[in-house]
Parts: sequence; C-alpha cells; structure tokens
Amino acid sequence: MEKIKEKLNSLKLESESWQERYEELREQVKELEQSNTEKENEIKALSAKNNQLDDEVEKLENQLADTKQLAEDSNNLRSHNENYTKKNQDLEQQLEDSETNLKEVTEKLEEADLNSEQMGRKIIALEEERDEWEKKCEEFQSKYEEAKKELDEIATSLENL
Repeated sequence: MEKIKEKLNSLKLESESWQERYEELREQVKELEQSNTEKENEIKALSAKNNQLDDEVEKLENQLADTKQLAEDSNNLRSHNENYTKKNQDLEQQLEDSETNLKEVTEKLEEADLNSEQMGRKIIALEEERDEWEKKCEEFQSKYEEAKKELDEIATSLENL
C-alpha cells in the first residue's frame, strides 16, 4: 500500500512536471505564432511596397519611352525635346549625385563600424590593463602594510631598548 502511495506521488510529481513543460511549450508556440504573424504582416507590407514600386518603375519607363517617341516623331517639338533631354540629364546627374552620396555614406558607415569595433577592442584592452594595475596596486598596498608593520615593530623594539 505504501509503495502504491509512493508511486502515486511520483506520478503526480511527474504529471506536474509535464504540465509545467506543456505550459512553457504552449507559451513558446504562442510567441512563435505571434512572431510569425508579425513577419507575415511585414512580408505583406513589403510586397505591397514592392508592387507599388514596380508599378512606378513601369510608369516611369513608359513615360520615358513616350518622351523619346515624341522627340523622334516631331521636328516641331525640338525645343520640348531639348527640355526633356535636359530634365533627363538633370535626373541622371541627381541619380549620379545620389549614388555618390550613397557610396560616401556607406563608406562612412563602414568606417564608423570599423572604428566602433576598434574602440571596443581598445576598451577591452584598457579594462584588462586597468585590472592588472589594480592587482599591482593591491600587491603594493599589501607590501606597504607589511613594511609598515615591520617598521612599527622595529620602532617598538628600539623604544624598549
């Protein structure tokens, strides 16, 4: 009878353990489902943005093709063609400027990342050096205390003489 009670207690403890594990796993599943939902929403938003940008690119490409066709078809619109060509050149220059700026910003960002990593390493090295100096300071403090104690003992023995 005693063994049955022990077995029941053992099974009860095991059951509680499994119940706790079940709750933990259920919580993890809930978190993963929430994370998955957030990621799906993000994917939907990015897909919509991508589609919008594709439409805009297609629209801009169509506008460019129409502009070129009009320039070729009409000698009367040469002045307009020159304006469009100038605008196109301005846009290309802006694009080149933007690309140059992007490259500069990217290089500066990489430089900053590099500097950050270097500073991190320097900080670690300085902390290690500081720890060494603190250890040396403690050693000197200990030696000082010992020397002071010996000096006090010598002074006491000299006074006794």
